[in-house]
Amino acid sequence: MRGRASRHLPPGYAFLGAAALVFVASAAATVGGASMHGMDGMPMPGGWEMPMAWMPVCSRTWLAAAAPFVGMWVVMMVAMMLPSLAPALWRYRRTFGGTGGMRPGLLTALAGAAYFLVWAVPGFAVFPLGTALTEVALRRPALAEAVPLAAGVAVLLAGAFQFTAWKARHLACCRETPGSCHPLPTGAGAAWRHGLRLGFHCVASCAGLTAILLVTGIMDLRAMALVTAAITAERLAPDGARVARATGAVAVAAGLVLILRAGGAG
Repeated sequence: MRGRASRHLPPGYAFLGAAALVFVASAAATVGGASMHGMDGMPMPGGWEMPMAWMPVCSRTWLAAAAPFVGMWVVMMVAMMLPSLAPALWRYRRTFGGTGGMRPGLLTALAGAAYFLVWAVPGFAVFPLGTALTEVALRRPALAEAVPLAAGVAVLLAGAFQFTAWKARHLACCRETPGSCHPLPTGAGAAWRHGLRLGFHCVASCAGLTAILLVTGIMDLRAMALVTAAITAERLAPDGARVARATGAVAVAAGLVLILRAGGAG
């Protein structure tokens, strides 16, 4: 009996291995996508470069152009969010007991899939906005020159968002133990709803940091790494609200620097 039981992989190791594989695959795809889309940006008036990800492609329909972007967006979010999501999914997995059966793992995977489905929604919203702003900037050089100043204002406002009650409330929901605020999901439908709920709170909590990523370089690996570190720290640190405020202070200062720099360049 003991020898037979030893052949079963403990659920903790199985979960960690699966999470590590998903993270490595998504991170590799993100790096590859960033290398492809982040190179050869178009120089624009005002001293900034237009990322290739926003460049309009006239020969394709909107859906054909949006599908690769949204796919890359989801892969990028998997790589960025999984370090902070994995502990929450593991806590959810443990609520089903310590058995190594398939059902708890499948329910946890279902919750994770629902979580990232929520993250796909901002991608569908961001793409038309980004392409529309790109077309305006290409047609009106005077507006293109104002982009660095607008980016500084956006970073400043995103930093201020970190101090709001909205941010604190949704961050607390992201950090909660499963079952503490809502009934414990026990079936496939409930697991799906749990993932959707967690994804909604995550998207709402990360609105400011996501905005910073968009305006500083959606395919910039350094920006991705910094935003990922900030999100992970505020989710996993003992006092996440304090970490969020500290991140906000840094973002406000960075926004002021960008605004001053844009004003000096003008």
